[in-house]
Amino acid sequence: MKKSLFFLLLGVGVLTACVSKGEKNAEQKSSTTMALQDSVSAGEIHRMQSSDTEVNIKFKGKDYRSRILRTPDETLPHVTNETGETYIDNKILLQLTSGDKSVFERTFTKKDFASAVDSAFLSKAILEGIVYDKVTSEGFVYAASVCYPNTDLYVPLSITVFPNGKIDIKQLDTLEEDYEEGASK
Repeated sequence: MKKSLFFLLLGVGVLTACVSKGEKNAEQKSSTTMALQDSVSAGEIHRMQSSDTEVNIKFKGKDYRSRILRTPDETLPHVTNETGETYIDNKILLQLTSGDKSVFERTFTKKDFASAVDSAFLSKAILEGIVYDKVTSEGFVYAASVCYPNTDLYVPLSITVFPNGKIDIKQLDTLEEDYEEGASK
């Protein structure tokens, strides 16, 4: 379990570090709710902790609120790694509002990224997370990752939510290249 928790925290740390630049444009809610599972015995099913994060965002002079709720979902197909450990996949609710108006609301699973991630990788991976990254002239950008559970192998993704509620999902070659492109614009 210590090894699993280490890799889980490492993965969350990597994802958080990659998007820290975008948090300059957002005000983090004072608390993030997370619930950790104490231990997993041999043969039991592994799951990531649930999380609920809200961020205030300014975009073109208007105030927005983004909420991301990640929960393990027993109804999704389980993923088993090479050592026989079984993992529950996650679903992630992304909500974007402006005042009382809903701009975007969708629950993502790893299948939503099938157009951007190789199917062989996707079949052995779980949806690890989605976090707010930044705003661009086009809309709201979120970083997402699909990963092999309990490893550092993941596919970085970008989700752009446009003000009209439409989205664009693409795989990033590397996060560093994405930031370099954004800095040069």
